[in-house]
Amino acid sequence: MTALWIAHVTVTDAEAYGRYAKEAGPAIAAHGGVFLARGGRYHQLEGNDRARNVVARFPSLDAAVACYHSTEYQAALAHAKGASERDLVIVEETPPATE
Repeated sequence: MTALWIAHVTVTDAEAYGRYAKEAGPAIAAHGGVFLARGGRYHQLEGNDRARNVVARFPSLDAAVACYHSTEYQAALAHAKGASERDLVIVEETPPATE
């Protein structure tokens, strides 16, 4: 079953966060991740407003978790630490209803 990586981010250092984004993209792709949304328009309805929202689909929950813990992603993440406030969750997708 596929899984969604959902991040809500407030960038506090654009230069450092840019380095994160540049390195994180290939690391995510290497684990089968495909971006569905990456910082586009949004409308906050509830909870904390974070100006950058990212959604990536992975082939499985395990693939998404492995990506997060990979050497490549952790190297990219080092640039985001101190350059952003982030919330990140990985959620297994619900299969489509069959009729």
